[in-house]
Amino acid sequence: LSGLRYVVLDEVHYLQNPYRGAVWEEVIIHALPDVDLVCLSATVSNAEEFADWIETVRGATAAVIEERRPVELRNLYLVGERHSERLHLLPTFVDGRPNGEAAALDSQAARQSHHRPSRGRPRSSTYTPRRTEVVERLQEEDMLPAIVFVFSRMGCDEAVRQCLRDGVRLTTPEERRDIRAIAEAKVESLTDEDLRVLGYGAWLDGLEAGLAAHHAGLVPPFKEAVEACFAAALVKVVFATETLSLGINMPARSVVIEKLTKFTGERHEFLTPGEYTQLTGRAGRRGIDEVGYAIVLWSPFVPFDQVAGLASTRSYALTSSFRPTYNMAANLVHRYRPDQAHHLLNLSFAQYRADADVVRLEAQLERTTQLLAAARARAACDRGDIHEYLELQRHAQGGERAAIRSAWSKDKVHQALERLRPGDVLSLPGAVAGGRLAVITTSRRRGGEVRVGGVSVDTRKITLHERDFGEPPRAVGRIELPAPYEPSSQRFLRDTAAALRGARLPPADRPPAGDPRPGAVDGEDGDDRGDARTRPDPLSAHPVASCPDLREHLRAAARADRLSGDARRLETRIRGRSESLARQFDRVLRVLEAWGYVDGWRLTGAGERLGRIYHECDLLVAEGLETGLLDGLDPASVAALASVFTFEARGPGPATTPWFPSQRVRERWARIERLSHQLNAAEEEGGLPATRPPDPGFVAAAYAWAAGEDLGEVIAEEEISGGDFVRNVKQLLDLLRQLGDVAPDPATAAAARTAADRLWRWSLAMTVAKGKAWGWSSPLPAEGVVVADDAAARRVLEAARLEGRPWPVLGLVGGDLCRTLGGGADAGRLWSPAAMTFPVDLGEALVDGRLHLFVAHLVAHDRLWTKVVAAMNAQWRGRWNLGPRAHPNDGLLDVYEARLRLGDLAKVRARLHHGAHLPHPRIRERRVPAAQLEADRRLAVELDGERVGRASNLSVRLVPDALRVVV
Repeated sequence: LSGLRYVVLDEVHYLQNPYRGAVWEEVIIHALPDVDLVCLSATVSNAEEFADWIETVRGATAAVIEERRPVELRNLYLVGERHSERLHLLPTFVDGRPNGEAAALDSQAARQSHHRPSRGRPRSSTYTPRRTEVVERLQEEDMLPAIVFVFSRMGCDEAVRQCLRDGVRLTTPEERRDIRAIAEAKVESLTDEDLRVLGYGAWLDGLEAGLAAHHAGLVPPFKEAVEACFAAALVKVVFATETLSLGINMPARSVVIEKLTKFTGERHEFLTPGEYTQLTGRAGRRGIDEVGYAIVLWSPFVPFDQVAGLASTRSYALTSSFRPTYNMAANLVHRYRPDQAHHLLNLSFAQYRADADVVRLEAQLERTTQLLAAARARAACDRGDIHEYLELQRHAQGGERAAIRSAWSKDKVHQALERLRPGDVLSLPGAVAGGRLAVITTSRRRGGEVRVGGVSVDTRKITLHERDFGEPPRAVGRIELPAPYEPSSQRFLRDTAAALRGARLPPADRPPAGDPRPGAVDGEDGDDRGDARTRPDPLSAHPVASCPDLREHLRAAARADRLSGDARRLETRIRGRSESLARQFDRVLRVLEAWGYVDGWRLTGAGERLGRIYHECDLLVAEGLETGLLDGLDPASVAALASVFTFEARGPGPATTPWFPSQRVRERWARIERLSHQLNAAEEEGGLPATRPPDPGFVAAAYAWAAGEDLGEVIAEEEISGGDFVRNVKQLLDLLRQLGDVAPDPATAAAARTAADRLWRWSLAMTVAKGKAWGWSSPLPAEGVVVADDAAARRVLEAARLEGRPWPVLGLVGGDLCRTLGGGADAGRLWSPAAMTFPVDLGEALVDGRLHLFVAHLVAHDRLWTKVVAAMNAQWRGRWNLGPRAHPNDGLLDVYEARLRLGDLAKVRARLHHGAHLPHPRIRERRVPAAQLEADRRLAVELDGERVGRASNLSVRLVPDALRVVV
């Protein structure tokens, strides 16, 4: 980096990201003193404080604050009036103050709600506008395109369906043709079965109508198509989750926020001013719109003054996520002396802000302590100890479940489920509405587990697994299922629920006649459970049970438990703020020393490997490697087991029963789980935050994908959305590639690399296809390197790899990659306005176990070229158009394997110069992201036209978007 003068940190508020933020602080602290920093953000309200910190660690710093937006933003309030059936689109502010008319409408609605009768419809004259009404009003006001933020993936999808049902169409026939062309180009890598499972038809209907959903549950090709259509003004309305407001260039004329509260998975929380600013930042397209619109819908739960307060507040303080991790500690030990490491930690923004936070947290702790005392007072019962009663209640719930599970073996549950057929009615009192469930599907999963799909009397579709039954289920009768048999059809579910409601069956809380015990299976002897039924219930006998205020006591006790936990967490945070990061670092070192990664101020071999593992579970992953838990497994099993470190179940639902591909993998998982418990215990003892526990919920999907199953099969079998599947696979890919570099066992490292190769498929990529818009106008930067041919480019990259440097930007003035990109020999063009920058893929090749790089092609051949293997990332090899379909940024290698006679060879060569390949049974062609190539004899191997030796075993793969080149 000699000659480096400036570093620009765009979106510097990412400094508070839990996983990436520390890197930003390290850049600021470690950059050379003569390097100037430019830090940019549109959502930092404490810019002066941040500038003061940078001045403390680097020297003179200026805070430059611009209060005006490039495009004016108008805040609007949309209210539905029930009597006139019209929408009022009101400005949130008039003359800089909250709009009195909007406040009056809100107050009127509140009064009407307060005085409404106890029965019948509410008398409020205002209502929340329906989505269809909102879209139509925006179209009337010429306020499209718009992004409507809905804080739910299901809500986004349902919004598109609702608009389609109501006949909303926002596109012309010409626009629909363009939309279809974009969509078909983006999904060309997906099979028909993949598209069917992903709901391509319904998705395309919405897209062609100018409507789309955008959220993390979409697979990349769908998401890419939505973004491309919206950017081209073909899609007019996108219903999106808040993830769209981060890092995606999709500005709109208007932004609509349906609700100012969102569910976090545990509770509903009000949007912060920073989140509101981030969402409304999409409103107004620079250079297109003179005004952008931020529209909030009326809600009976959020008063107008709160809406106005949020829109007028610009408080979004930048915080720090910096904390010593095991990987960071290993690298600090490796690079610095003890005093230097401690000094660097104390320079962090986290330490700078710590003292200021203590006062606020102490006040919060005092309020929590007061609420806790009040809750405990309300929980106290003069008849006995309410906490003793709660403990008995928990024990009874857990003990009863355990007793049932032990009394009725899993085999009996399995046998009972296998006997069920569609149309059977199960008695499940207390578990589903009405206590009954009509069976509509039964299926067998990997490992033999039976899964039952059913419908309750309230039309809810429910899937039950063997683990959901404490005892064998009993069928209390049968119903006739509707025809045709379409268990995924909403009409079928409604008709089945109606048949269930009308069926004459025994009461749900009583077994059918002749079946005296729950869960009886024909031909089996009943177990004697009479003692359990006559045994006195300690819960009912407890003196608190007779208290008339028991329910109020229990609610207060539950609140006290929550507040007690809040108080403990606040005390921990205060202790953390009151002590330096350097002391936390010392505690991390003590754990590393106890586990054999550090010896004094020196890394062990295991510690050096830990320093190369970048993951939130870094020490747990490293310990798994060091103890051999990933050794001796095939690539698909390595992928499956490694997924326990990367996967984290989302949502409040119960965890699914994990499936394992083999008993060995199951045993390895059990050992990883024990390791996690041991590590968490060591962290608790050392006063450190606990490492996230591993989760086996993605094992089956990872194994299936690595074993070659199609996307549609995996998604359907594992009941996971396409977007979530892709996100999890990419996180797993990142870890597997690291394991391929650091695993101490060469066989394990090779298996991890192979697993990564198998996981990476075209359906995961978000790269371009040949003939589509690609690249941007930009000259070669000052630090760029000019190369005259592919071999020179390869040598530059090999040197960077060996020295551990990032890849430089390459300026191409010759070679096959340059020719494929349409470049020429004029070096002056590289710094002219005509220069074009392109992202391109980089090839990696293992030649008899040795790693090499290539930018254009790998070609291996015998002396007469009758046996040829070619992996093309570019069209040309010298004068031959060897890969006419090859594209340097499509994520795929064009691989050719030929074994030809001399006469055939002459015919093929005659056509190679213009790319008209001769079809021949001895020429095999495929397009893949990675390939294993083997020959029956050693072939001469050329990388980018340069001979590197001879080999009979070759492994090649692409690293997508690895390089930037200028032509």
